[in-house]
Amino acid sequence: MAGRDFHAPLLRRAGWRVGDVVTADPGRRAAAEADWPGVRAHPDLTALLERSRPDLLVVASPSGRHVEHALAGLEAGVPVVVDKPMALDRDGAAALVRRAEETGTPLTVFHNRRWDAEQLTLEQVLAEGRLGTVHRFERRWERWRPVPKDRWRENAVGEGGLLLDLGPHLVDAALRLFGPVTAVRAELRALTTPTEDDVFLALEHAGGVLSHLTAGSLVGAPGPRTRVLGSAGAFLVPGHDDAPGPFDVLDPGEGMAGWLVRGAEAEPVPTAAGGPADFYRAVTRWLTDGGTVPVDPREAVAVAAVLDAARRSARTGTAQHPAGD
Repeated sequence: MAGRDFHAPLLRRAGWRVGDVVTADPGRRAAAEADWPGVRAHPDLTALLERSRPDLLVVASPSGRHVEHALAGLEAGVPVVVDKPMALDRDGAAALVRRAEETGTPLTVFHNRRWDAEQLTLEQVLAEGRLGTVHRFERRWERWRPVPKDRWRENAVGEGGLLLDLGPHLVDAALRLFGPVTAVRAELRALTTPTEDDVFLALEHAGGVLSHLTAGSLVGAPGPRTRVLGSAGAFLVPGHDDAPGPFDVLDPGEGMAGWLVRGAEAEPVPTAAGGPADFYRAVTRWLTDGGTVPVDPREAVAVAAVLDAARRSARTGTAQHPAGD
């Protein structure tokens, strides 16, 4: 699903050609070859690597197999993009980084939300100092889905759930904006599915900023998507395209990403240039033009460490420090 619905369209928009697809489902293999003329469908990754030497391997399998499949690509000398989460835990993520360094094979992680216009706009607002000294960052990924989907992502305890699905994007944004985390407090609940579908993380950054990150599927009134509070004002993104909610009435209008707010004063902020396909454009520059790695995999290890700490915090009811090297 992730390969077909997300990666393949973005790859094509960035100028890549999808040449091979791996799926164990015979029906999906037939559909892939019918829908995409010229594509070769394989029953497993071993079969693909025995018959083909792709320019890039995108690992978009269920999360529990990310490390296994990425390692296979690295051992074959094929550059690898791993979907989030990079691994189920920090140890698995760190093992991938070590093997990439040992084999000299390029490795990056699909933290594509760095290229969202909303994120780029916020980075620009912060760089311009328009908020003054920031003391709190809030981001929500909430939706109203009282009847859950019947998928591995909802049902596979230890591999699915919103902490591993949306948590990497939320934590990566916080780390990228405000730096290392010294303490994590978390609440994780499973309300409608076997895996957690109600997630709250409170991160204390070394620089003093507090990040409050929320993901939920049983949210009848999704809150503002992003709110950043500083000594000179606040940045507010009212809603999210994927989850209509009551704050949509505050939509700043076409070409605007959000609001710069100071009490009763509100100024729309123009949207910075960017979009989801820019991740794979950055991959192209990295592999062909000597550009920088789109997402340093060591940064994904730091994200995994925060998610590990969140699990420990939810289990113990205490603040936890993310593990490091």
